[in-house]
Amino acid sequence: MTLYHGSFLEITKPDLQHSRENVDFGRGFYTTPIYSQAVRWCGKFKRRGRKGIVTFYEFDETAYDELNVLKFDSYSEEWLDFVLDCRSGKDTSGYDIVEGGVANDKVFNTVELYFDHLIDKAEAINRLRFEKPNLQICLRTEDAIGKYLHYAGSEQV
Repeated sequence: MTLYHGSFLEITKPDLQHSRENVDFGRGFYTTPIYSQAVRWCGKFKRRGRKGIVTFYEFDETAYDELNVLKFDSYSEEWLDFVLDCRSGKDTSGYDIVEGGVANDKVFNTVELYFDHLIDKAEAINRLRFEKPNLQICLRTEDAIGKYLHYAGSEQV
């Protein structure tokens, strides 16, 4: 499977050193199988006057059988709880790969309202069910990155 990463530079050797904590699925290297989504990820860099670079990777899907993987098929209570744990630094799970919906602007706003106790969980889930999830695949261990993700090229967008 081809995966994409949107950034301001080409990343030929992804690692966890440069990843941020307290994001959707925790510290990891974020990719997507959706090219247009990677291009959108480049948008924030382009708005700041930087280049937009989409890097391509071939992903060995045997990782799904060999590693500890968590998949979210939709925005759900479990997805919401996991994202909140990761964003608040409380995630202690040992997943190598986490796959699921992206907290885009609309989704992020709903998550923030819930996080700030301005809406309850039921209302948050109700709002999220109308959002079509995009897909992000977060590789959270060096093993997941080094053994299963292989650089295939890049382009400026």
